[in-house]
Amino acid sequence: MANNTYDMVMSGKSDNNIRFNDLRKMLDSLNFGYRVKGDHFIYYRDDIPEIINIQPRGNKAKGYEVKQIRLLFRQYGI
Repeated sequence: MANNTYDMVMSGKSDNNIRFNDLRKMLDSLNFGYRVKGDHFIYYRDDIPEIINIQPRGNKAKGYEVKQIRLLFRQYGI
């Protein structure tokens, strides 16, 4: 599932249709750590100075957050 989610994130064709839990599983599979503050999941990785802050909209990820993740992945070659 994580690889399919990765493909969906990187394609940019369904940013508003990615399940929040699938996005979290993908980030976990890419060795991101996280902490939770309220409904915000804050992901980090030692080799990337930026953080990824995501929160659910129902059971889906927010489209603009998916876009931010895609741009970050492209910037760092993930």
